[in-house]
Amino acid sequence: MESLKAPLARTFGHDLFASIVVFLVALPLSMGIAIASGVPMEKAAPVGLVTAIVGGLVVGPLSGSPLQVSGPAAGLTVMVAAFIQKFGFEALGIIVAIGGSIQVLAGLFRLGPVFRAVSPALIQGMLAGIGVLIFASQFHVMVDDAPPGTGQEFGGVINLWFIPEAVFKGITVAEHRPAAIIGLLTITIVALWSVLAPKALRLVPAALLGVVAATAAAAIFDLDMRRVPVPESLLDAARAPSLADLDALRDIGVWLAGLSLAFVASAESLLTATAADSLQRHAERTRYSRELVAQGTGNILCGFLNVLPLTGVIVRTSANIMAGGRTRLSAFLHGAWMLLFVLLLPQLLSMIPIAALAAILVYTGVKLVKVDFATDLWRQDRIEALVFGVTFAGVVGFDLLTGILLGIGVSLARLVYTFSHLDIRVEKDEASRVAHVFLDGAATFIRLPRFAGVFEKIPAGYDAHIHLSGLTYIDHACLTMLMDWGENFEAAGGRLHLDWDVVHRLFEEKAWRPANAT
Repeated sequence: MESLKAPLARTFGHDLFASIVVFLVALPLSMGIAIASGVPMEKAAPVGLVTAIVGGLVVGPLSGSPLQVSGPAAGLTVMVAAFIQKFGFEALGIIVAIGGSIQVLAGLFRLGPVFRAVSPALIQGMLAGIGVLIFASQFHVMVDDAPPGTGQEFGGVINLWFIPEAVFKGITVAEHRPAAIIGLLTITIVALWSVLAPKALRLVPAALLGVVAATAAAAIFDLDMRRVPVPESLLDAARAPSLADLDALRDIGVWLAGLSLAFVASAESLLTATAADSLQRHAERTRYSRELVAQGTGNILCGFLNVLPLTGVIVRTSANIMAGGRTRLSAFLHGAWMLLFVLLLPQLLSMIPIAALAAILVYTGVKLVKVDFATDLWRQDRIEALVFGVTFAGVVGFDLLTGILLGIGVSLARLVYTFSHLDIRVEKDEASRVAHVFLDGAATFIRLPRFAGVFEKIPAGYDAHIHLSGLTYIDHACLTMLMDWGENFEAAGGRLHLDWDVVHRLFEEKAWRPANAT
């Protein structure tokens, strides 16, 4: 395996090419995600791009996952939009800084691996719900219309309900038709390029190609539609929170928002890092706690600049790996190209139709809903499928945090069931005076009355065969009861057949073993 300490000459060419590919992938997505996150339209482009710059220049060199690329993420758009709506855009930086501080503390206390314990069904259910919400809101933006559910309770459901109206406007209303055409053109190019691109050109980002083609078409035919507003200086959008903004720290809701942001951003980043490990063999494996510190440091800076929160992003990370990235330098350089673009070519952004960026997010939202994952989960584990479904429904029907809490609730209920469920089956042969007891599940004190009652019904003088192959756990209370019953049973003339090696494996304590037990 080629380490990060490999000579620069051996890796620089790979990293340079990969950084350019990632830059081209990140450019349209960063702006589109900012728009979808509810950032004021006049600030959306610079806010998204500055977040991407921080992800490359700051998080890239610090990252515990060498080939992971960080930046604004589609998975946080719904949460950020809710924060902006509730607390105002000026308070976003405070919330992001709080979340980043929590991430740094979690990393310093080496809690990185803990976030890997989050159920994949919960994460995928969350992302699927987010995908539906992004699709529902950006579909309206794609026809140069405002999402009708914005600021309303059950806004995501409202946006979904009114999609047929958006389609009708795009077809029949002259004001919306140009944007609808550009949006449809963008999605068509992205979808076809993703499937039909020649192997030699597959690294050309589909999203960039779609936005460039849409921008060119809008300019050639002089279509009347909204375009990305660009301030005189893109970096003016980044500013430190004022003393007045710090008043938000008195609101407990702001602290809870920061905590929820830290949880979701950390889970998404570390799951992306795990995926990156599975995709590459060139760099060292992820150091999860270091990755948390890196992500937290980046988010503290993003909070100070009052821009979007960042996470590790699977689209950019996989593009980096597929383009041949070898070290952290590729992520750093992609941030450098982003900064140079912001400084030297900002006016190019003003030519981009907002409908094209919204179309990219409509396509991204659909891709976040992994139907194959859900169907496979249903075949393999119905309870985990329920976790997926409940989380998905909660995110779409209520909000992101409610969906996550509902999913965690179902996961905990499953855990309680697993550690309290015990199935006991008894087969007796009176002619040969043999009894077989089959245990399946967890023998805990919760099931002690039933556990004891079954053994006490085995007549004296029988050969008792206790089968433990289906037992996943036995606690001290049930083990003590089994030991006491075994002594009394053998004293009354019975014979106990029990694999005590299994008991020792399930309960790490030297248990009593009768002299004639087998």
